Amino acid sequence: MSTSKLYPLADILSVTTGRLLSHRHMDGIYDVLGFMTGDSLFTHQLPRAAETCGPARLAQHPQLRDVEPPKDIDAPDLMAWLANAEREHGEQLPVAPLPTGAWERRDPIAELTDMLGLHRVIVVRTEDT
Repeated sequence: MSTSKLYPLADILSVTTGRLLSHRHMDGIYDVLGFMTGDSLFTHQLPRAAETCGPARLAQHPQLRDVEPPKDIDAPDLMAWLANAEREHGEQLPVAPLPTGAWERRDPIAELTDMLGLHRVIVVRTEDT
């Protein structure tokens, strides 16, 4: 099993709360979920990865279970809330990969086809594929 890696609390909370809090925006989410799953995720795979990784994150850090930003809060107040959460829980926390077998790697095109139907997916092949 791989070792843990430190991630910003804002990235972690973006996964566990479903609110985009990461200062790196979507890059933070891709990084955390990619590390935890060991997969190079496509956008349409993020919800499945978050559903799998969110509970695992909370098992690793149960103190974050009730850390949830208020609803209907504007951006400056949300950033103030995040700064308070970072003071209370730390700016970074270790993240461990999912246990072996917890993540089912799927071909991203096949998964998209399963989600949308074959008639809505157009695959363009290049010389490299």
